[in-house]
Amino acid sequence: MAQEKLPPHDIEAEEAVIGSLLIDPEAILKVATSLKSEDFFDETNQAIYQACLSLYQRNEVINQITVAHELMRQNKLEQIGGAAYLSHLISVVPTSLHVEHYAQIVSKTGVMRQMIVAAGQIAAIGYEAGPDIEASLNKAEDILFQVRRRQGTRDFISIREALGQYFEETGQPTVLRERELAHALTGFAGLDDLLGGLQPSDLIVLAARPSLGKTSLALNIARNAAINQRACVALFSLEMAREAVVQRLLASESGVNSRDVRLGRFSENDEARIMEASGILSEAAIYIDDSPQLRAVDIRSKARRLYFERDIDLIIVDYLQLIQGDSRNETRVQELSKITRSLKILARELDVPVLAVSQLSRAVEWRASHIPQLADLRESGTIEQDADVVVFIYRDDLYFTEEQWGGSHDISKEPYPRGIADIIVAKHRNGPLGRIKLRFLNRVVKFDNVEEAESISTP
Repeated sequence: MAQEKLPPHDIEAEEAVIGSLLIDPEAILKVATSLKSEDFFDETNQAIYQACLSLYQRNEVINQITVAHELMRQNKLEQIGGAAYLSHLISVVPTSLHVEHYAQIVSKTGVMRQMIVAAGQIAAIGYEAGPDIEASLNKAEDILFQVRRRQGTRDFISIREALGQYFEETGQPTVLRERELAHALTGFAGLDDLLGGLQPSDLIVLAARPSLGKTSLALNIARNAAINQRACVALFSLEMAREAVVQRLLASESGVNSRDVRLGRFSENDEARIMEASGILSEAAIYIDDSPQLRAVDIRSKARRLYFERDIDLIIVDYLQLIQGDSRNETRVQELSKITRSLKILARELDVPVLAVSQLSRAVEWRASHIPQLADLRESGTIEQDADVVVFIYRDDLYFTEEQWGGSHDISKEPYPRGIADIIVAKHRNGPLGRIKLRFLNRVVKFDNVEEAESISTP
């Protein structure tokens, strides 16, 4: 009979980690945030390491005596072999100098064992032979994702540990790895000044009534981030096919009339400009998924897959109301609540900003001012609550004719705002509210910065 094969483990490395903790109370600071008790294969070592973590969380010193007392308090001292086993652990390492190296070995073998468990779970999904193959594949990808990320559901941690992690991360020199961005910039000076760029893990909702340029602004942001910052952008275009997206990007980049680009009617000079624009855009890391029917789980699965292949810096979804719900027994408002929550979770999981385009309710049309308010999002579930930033687009020239404007404004002081869009930051969880002005070039479906003196105004 063949001998049963044990899962990957390294008992010597486990003992070396704990021995290092027992002889050096400061060693726990080097491993506490990266090494979990379940990474230990041996249950005895697992129990001792957990006792060390308990002492660390209570800000108590770690040594042979305090660990023995903690294990005794938990009625585990005799179970692990008593004080004699703790003495043995101290004897296996002369110094704690290499504790991080030992911890990496323990962590790596722990991941290998998680992979084995994940393989069993994926096999079980396969044996179930569910009717929805996409749902089954998404479950399998989710299992592997959790192994790769080494994080499941998070537990409470003390503020002491949170502060330690924060200063450990922010205290290091600001040297970004290749392709890593501190934040994605929209390319619009006033908006970037107001928001500080699109921050990682934020859900940003860009909302407006139809025909105000939501998709155009989202595409402009994608272009600016990808070309100016060399960011990697994942674009989920549920409303427009990829051909239409490409046509808009070409018109915007080349300055050729969008209608001529769409119909293929342009001069030799225009053709040269389009070819030049094509060369610039082809270097941009923009990945387009134009599937017309996507669920939130599909978006999550595809985004995570691209994240591990290309390291995404920004995700754009156009637009929220076209995402399908998973249940037929829920109202659309309940479905949208789940969708926005899942996008917020995706932003946190991948630590990238997610820009979601959204429609506004018709309540905007019924008000005299027509200026959007946060209340206009409430019919769309919990968008207002889940979003970290809410940005509205408003244009006076789409609601008032030049004659109407002249009847209520002094033209010499407030000229008719043809093509001028107010970009209103109505919610900003971590910063100020405000309003900036952009110019919309309808001929090439593109937003652009206006003069610096006009670009920023008070809310």
